[in-house]
Formats: sequence, C-alpha cells, structure tokens
Amino acid sequence: MIIKCAIVDDEPLAASLLESYVNKTPYLELTGIYNSALTAMKKLRDNPAQLLFLDIQMPELTGIEYARLLTPDVRVIFTTAFPQYAIEGFKVNAIDYLLKPISYEDFLRSTEKALSWFGITPKDEPLFEDRVVFIKSEYKLQRVRLDDILYVEGIKDYLCFHLKSGETISSLMSMRKLEEMLPHPEFLRCHRSFMVRMPEVRTVDRLRIVFGDVFVPITENYRERVMQYIESHTIA
Repeated sequence: MIIKCAIVDDEPLAASLLESYVNKTPYLELTGIYNSALTAMKKLRDNPAQLLFLDIQMPELTGIEYARLLTPDVRVIFTTAFPQYAIEGFKVNAIDYLLKPISYEDFLRSTEKALSWFGITPKDEPLFEDRVVFIKSEYKLQRVRLDDILYVEGIKDYLCFHLKSGETISSLMSMRKLEEMLPHPEFLRCHRSFMVRMPEVRTVDRLRIVFGDVFVPITENYRERVMQYIESHTIA
C-alpha cells in the first residue's frame, strides 16, 4: 500500500527538501505541494492526501489551527524550526514532530510511524530491480550486487564496502548520501561510521555485530532501529 501525502510549507527550500525525501521513499506518493494552509485546504478537497507534512508558522492560518480542522482520517507530521510548539502539536494527535533542518534519517523514522498508524508493513525495496550498483572507485566503476555486501565502513572521506568474498572497495562519498540511496531496513546504520546489511547479521554480542573476527559496534544513536529489526526476527 502507498500513502498519499502532501507538503504544506511556505519556505520553498524546506518544501523542496521534503519533496526530495518523499520521492525517494517507496511507500510515499506526493499529491501536491502548497505554500499555505489556506491553499492546501482548497486544493486537498479535489486532490486528497492521507498524510500531511505540515509547517506550523505560516501566515493567515497556522499549521496547528489547520490541523484542528482536518478530518480524523488525515494524519499530520509537523515540520518546524521551533521546538516550543511540540506540546501543541501532539495535542492535535500529530504522528510526529520534526525539527528543521530535517535529515532523511529523521524523516524515515517519522514516516515509519505513519506506516504503523495506517497498518502498513514496510517492504524491503531494492535500489534497482536487478539489485546491482556501480561503485565509483578511483577512476573506474565496479559492479557490485547488493546481496554481496556485508557492511560499509566510513574512514575519513571514504567509504569501504566490505564484501562476502573478502574484497574491499573504497569510494569517495559520504555515509549520509549512501544511507539515502540504499533500501531500508535492509541496510541500517549502527554507528556513525558503519552501515550493515541486516540479512547478513549472524551474531550480536554485547551490542556488537560480529563478522568473523570483526566487531561492528552498535551505538546509542542508532541502537533503537537496529534492535527493533533484530527483535522482530528473534525467536525467544
């Protein structure tokens, strides 16, 4: 199932960033972008959405005021630069409250809450149908199957792709950019410098993922999502 969503934000850059996040999230479909709550109110009558990414501070009608007018089947994720509105936001049954600037990681966490509310189970979405990526390493492109990746390690400005074969491919790119590209929750960050392909995890020992004689740490900032995945696959 796809969630139809709309963006309501009077800041063009903020709206554009959210649009890019929606477009690369496979279970979301963007129905419209509106620069005011009044415009959204008019347009959404003919082009409805199930989920709104709603800014709070807007002229004429604030996001909080607009949220109070919505029907119960329309859910809201507030997006704002002002933390003082959080309590008011949750009083109108918002699914979540995102503080600008919004990272894709935080965006995904919020949309996964929306999936849960709508009773949708997220599916692993492959980056490409053939599950192949080309990694730029030095002056060449190397073809790698997603299924051959064990984990990715960040070392300074480089990412090292550690493969099942024992081979390591290095590429000049950021972990954040890679995280936005690879499918979730198949690939999860477990540390600021490590991303793991979760189906390859065989042993977790004292908050460390074990690959042979390599121990990949699970740190506090990323622990919740990793442990949630592991617990959902655990037989006690």
